[in-house]
Amino acid sequence: MQHYSAFSLARHALSHHKNWQSAWRKADPKPRYDAVIIGGGGHGLSTAYYLAKNHGMKRVAVLERGWIGGGNTGRNTTAVRSNYFYPESVALYDLSLRLYEGLSKELNYNIMLSQRGMLIAAHTPIQMEICNRIANAMQLNGVDGRLMTAAEAEEKAPLVNKSKGARYKCMGGIWQDRAGTARHDAVAWGYARAASAMGIDIIENCEVTEVFTSSGAVAGVETTRGKIQTERLGVAAAGATPGLVQMVGGDLPIHNYDLQAFVSEPVKPCLDTVLLYLGTGTYVSQSDKGELVIGGGLDRVPTHGQKGNLPTQETVISGLLEMFPAFAQLKLLRQWAGVVDVVPDSSPVIGPVGPEGMFVNCGWGTGGFKAIPAGGYLLAHLLATGEHHDISRPFDLNRFAQGRLIDEAAGSGIAH
Repeated sequence: MQHYSAFSLARHALSHHKNWQSAWRKADPKPRYDAVIIGGGGHGLSTAYYLAKNHGMKRVAVLERGWIGGGNTGRNTTAVRSNYFYPESVALYDLSLRLYEGLSKELNYNIMLSQRGMLIAAHTPIQMEICNRIANAMQLNGVDGRLMTAAEAEEKAPLVNKSKGARYKCMGGIWQDRAGTARHDAVAWGYARAASAMGIDIIENCEVTEVFTSSGAVAGVETTRGKIQTERLGVAAAGATPGLVQMVGGDLPIHNYDLQAFVSEPVKPCLDTVLLYLGTGTYVSQSDKGELVIGGGLDRVPTHGQKGNLPTQETVISGLLEMFPAFAQLKLLRQWAGVVDVVPDSSPVIGPVGPEGMFVNCGWGTGGFKAIPAGGYLLAHLLATGEHHDISRPFDLNRFAQGRLIDEAAGSGIAH
């Protein structure tokens, strides 16, 4: 093991990365792979890792048209949780949370998981009834979750608006102990480093322009860096997935919207949980640097852009100030958007599509980051075996034809 003195660490820190060792190999494409994954975000990188780790498949390429983690993986509010309503959703998201809980040790890379808990706060008797129903469902599904009183909620978030004139006075809500946050870019980098160390080729600035088929099966892809042959193709490209599926004559029921987020200037620790207000749709947590990370509802204008706008800012920030009037004097440092891929029942699509050998992992909507480990784990199983894992089977595309919808937006009463 190499050791560094304080002086050498300072010298490397001031070297503008010149002496830093690369965390993963900058690979060039080979003519052929056993499997190709389109999308170098968290889901694509985790798929490659689990293909190598769980199934021994190492002749695998991850193709990213930009840089890894440059899409939704780097443009989210970092929450991880499994407080969902339907058994199928709980199984999926709790698999992800369990994988997150051991991920820093498994990857030997600190993803900065902080299980500080999450409160979904209610403001009306009807919302409390919804929270009661979800808490019961979580317990029946074997996931930690309980109903919280108003006094308990106010103890978790002491600065919350308790004034008599509060428009959305907290009446209590749902609490999940194991929920929290993780560092988004660390998740991508950790998976990339581990996958690369096992021989996976991570190829950036490589856009897929065509998908080839032969006798009804995948044969390869044409890219901006040449043709690549493969018989197994995984697509984990979020909002770009429908366009890639259209290359083989397929169609996905996906609409793309912006989900905008904001970061404030740093302040001293004042919020040690993740808090979502049902009344406003605004949610907030505080980062390790002291910044408030703030999000809200979807901007329901179809788009592939990644820009914020003032009307959404006004809606989200006004919701924040209803929650915490004390934050009114804070300055915003950044505003951005991620392009979320939304399907009619607000649940993901995981499974085969189009020609034999082609599988998708998409439609996560606002839940993509929290699902990265499970999404990769399940897509890797599909690519390696050609068959569904029991957890992914309910999320097959055929559920729309069969009427087996898993409508979490309706079941949970929230859009996130």
